[in-house]
Amino acid sequence: MEYLLGAGTALWLGILTSISPCPLTTNIAAITYIGKRVDIPASVFAAGMLYTAGRTLTYMGLGAVIVAGLLNVPSVSHFLQTHMNRILGPVLILAGMFLLELIQMNLPGGGAGQGLRNRAERHGVWGAGLLGILFALTFCPVSAALFFGTLIPVAVKYESSALLPALYGVGTGLPVLFFAALIAFGVQKVGAAFNRIKQFELWARRATGCVFIVIGISYCLKFIFRII
Repeated sequence: MEYLLGAGTALWLGILTSISPCPLTTNIAAITYIGKRVDIPASVFAAGMLYTAGRTLTYMGLGAVIVAGLLNVPSVSHFLQTHMNRILGPVLILAGMFLLELIQMNLPGGGAGQGLRNRAERHGVWGAGLLGILFALTFCPVSAALFFGTLIPVAVKYESSALLPALYGVGTGLPVLFFAALIAFGVQKVGAAFNRIKQFELWARRATGCVFIVIGISYCLKFIFRII
């Protein structure tokens, strides 16, 4: 049951990442690319699947390297197994404060250039998978904080070097897959759906931030201060 909670958290973090302002721009670029094949519905949906697969494999690979690396070093593994719950409390509080914009972090870049999209277009439908890989590697403050600052600690806690990062990757690609399905079936109100997602993102991010802070405080009280 506890592992299912971790799996759900990983999937939700991926979805939250994908609809945050910076990653959403890369997803819009992917939608634009996929939409060029609107005359072939099967190709549109296939491109959405490949994009999601590209992101999933990338995050799974990164997560596997980082988590397995941490767990396979005996001294580091023993430290994490002993103190992970104590570490997770402050980490969740910081992640919650970041989601609530109480603290900010600036990273260079955060967008994918036109040149990368042009390269992907040369590969036809398969280029959507390449876009998924490229965009997954283009970290912005939100995606970096959620992946490295929240997902990786949770994956280490559950000793999951592949499944939780993979679920995170699936979550980051789901909105593109959703819009690819809309385009494939000829739904015309894609723009309105994007606007609704932007509104939902604000409240989802705030709610998640508050939940993270509450859970983080409870972890601190239980495992650091031993009050509860």
